[in-house]
Amino acid sequence: MTRSAVLLAPRDTAGLIAGSAFIHLDGALFASYTTADFASAVRLLDGVAVVAESLGHHPEVRLGYGRVSFKLSSHDVNGVTKRDLQLATRIQELADDSGARPVRVPPTRYDIAIDCSDADAIRPFWRAGLGYEEAIGSDGIELVDPRGLAPRVWFQHMEIARTDRNRIHLDVYVPTEDAESRVEAVVLAGGTLLTDEHAPDWWVLADVEGNEICICTAPN
Repeated sequence: MTRSAVLLAPRDTAGLIAGSAFIHLDGALFASYTTADFASAVRLLDGVAVVAESLGHHPEVRLGYGRVSFKLSSHDVNGVTKRDLQLATRIQELADDSGARPVRVPPTRYDIAIDCSDADAIRPFWRAGLGYEEAIGSDGIELVDPRGLAPRVWFQHMEIARTDRNRIHLDVYVPTEDAESRVEAVVLAGGTLLTDEHAPDWWVLADVEGNEICICTAPN
């Protein structure tokens, strides 16, 4: 493995991306900018394209009227590397030079977890209903949106079926530095903290009717 391909965790990149629009979450660097209009967003993207070609490393891009967003990740190692930091630095420089303004909305990843006794028995139902595809993930066989837009679905095995609560819950992944404030916001909105024994990896909370949500952080 070359030095540029060494995986970097959020703690490794925090100081290097501080002050920029980029945020490290779930194995990628994310940044969004607003511009004066569509044409100026395209010009910023054109500049980034030139830099990306020169570095041999290319971002995922979303372009809209007066807004452009970037996602940087090294797909060969499924995470953030020195290559992504180099490209992020150049993108930030181009954005500053063009007058683009950062959008301070932290990225978030949403997963749907289904408690079950036999995942193999129910997975085809959900795959067909959602129009999803199967993929191998950290929790075994998962279901993913082939368009890459909607939340993944994973199946949590139960030895004994639980009937005292909803058996489907949401996992919400946020940057580590935002996790505790998100938990506080949920509590202030009427939620109950059920457990923080796994924090800062995840917190389990419930609404007034017992439906659960996990606020999670990603290790890379």
